[in-house]
Amino acid sequence: MRLFDNPGIRGLSLGALDPYVRRQVRGTRPTILFFSAAGRTVPDFLARWVNGKGLTIVPVPDPADVEQRVLRSLPQLVVIDADGGPQGLALCARLKADSYSAIVPLAVLTSRHTTDRVQEWFSAGADEVISPLFEPTEQASRLDGLMTRTARDVAVNPSTRLPGTTEIEREIRRRMENGELFAVCYADLDHFKEYNDRYSYNDGDRVIYILSRILHDVVKGLLGNRGFIGHIGGDDFICIIPFDAIPDVCGEVLEVFDTLIPYQYNEQDRRAGYYFGKDRRGQLHRVPLMTLSIGIVTTSTAGSRTRRRSASWRPR
Repeated sequence: MRLFDNPGIRGLSLGALDPYVRRQVRGTRPTILFFSAAGRTVPDFLARWVNGKGLTIVPVPDPADVEQRVLRSLPQLVVIDADGGPQGLALCARLKADSYSAIVPLAVLTSRHTTDRVQEWFSAGADEVISPLFEPTEQASRLDGLMTRTARDVAVNPSTRLPGTTEIEREIRRRMENGELFAVCYADLDHFKEYNDRYSYNDGDRVIYILSRILHDVVKGLLGNRGFIGHIGGDDFICIIPFDAIPDVCGEVLEVFDTLIPYQYNEQDRRAGYYFGKDRRGQLHRVPLMTLSIGIVTTSTAGSRTRRRSASWRPR
């Protein structure tokens, strides 16, 4: 049975997701992205599997659009048609080269099974390759297994999907063994507890997610694969960047943060620039809007440790 023989499946459009607006940014319906450079329709077995899971499948014909959607909405799964030419293989390699998008499981569908071709896809980072060698029931079971393995992945923080402490330690060790000159930047929110107390843990979770996107977008946008972003937990993040990129990266992160974070408050608090809250002793005091601090340690022979608060950078 050929995989691509169903002309009647049409996907639902997936609207652009802006992660910076003041709402629940990760409450989108679970989505599967299907890419076929040849314009093939969704295979029958995949359509049945998706319907049985209550998911939404979205055919996306543009590989750049697939990358953008993966970064912005973190779909449940990406499925690539292997028979559509080299674009699919290149897309797979790009998605799996980025630590943020790599956690999204990626399955490949091919209408013919050859050992060399399967190995090529696995080398590019594919998590599963499904061919006519497997019966439709086994094809669906392999997708089930892929999703189960992904759910068990403990190398990332579950709230932001960024690499966790294990990957952070591995990245630091790798750069040190290579003799690189780099900086470890520790980002932490100021007045975050008071924000949680005044608003809600759901709002606080959204702020943490927004911060994770700011760090990811700035570091990857400026440095590409030369930058690394990890999430220790809570409101604590780690960025590992080249030494000479410190001013540009940290300055941009702070500027974007200070631009966006006031909109996580109601209009009254935003206009005032503060609100009244209770400290740990129950005493009422004036609480300013959240700021971001970044502590920096480098492998420079001179050594350095700086403290950054909000939009100003004044090394001490």
